[in-house]
Amino acid sequence: MIHLHLVWITKYRKPILTGDVAYRLRELIREICRTEKTEIIRGHISKDHVHLFVSVPPQVTISRLVQRLKGKTSHKMLNEFESLRKNFWGRHLWARGYFCCSSGNVTDDVIKQYIENQSHDVDTEFKIEGEGPPSS
Repeated sequence: MIHLHLVWITKYRKPILTGDVAYRLRELIREICRTEKTEIIRGHISKDHVHLFVSVPPQVTISRLVQRLKGKTSHKMLNEFESLRKNFWGRHLWARGYFCCSSGNVTDDVIKQYIENQSHDVDTEFKIEGEGPPSS
């Protein structure tokens, strides 16, 4: 297994990852990672970017994983949230590119602690910045 720290941002760094949008994004990311047999060790959704610390099996390529994460979440969320369609009329939710590094340069604990210190939320494995539990 390979441990990776992934980060990607919204187009124009628009702070739209809040409330129901952030919770739906977290659900979709978890779904995609399960499909790709990728374990989420830690995660954090900020208003304009996503941090993921994942464990990836050797047969999963990083670029393909990120392509699926960004592509599928963008497509589904733009279809589900009218407010996003108004902000991102070009049908692109995410900015081009992403950051990725393996945890070989630093220890797993350093990355976990970095993501952990981003914010506080009820869900300790995958956090959403500034949000409490989802409303029913």
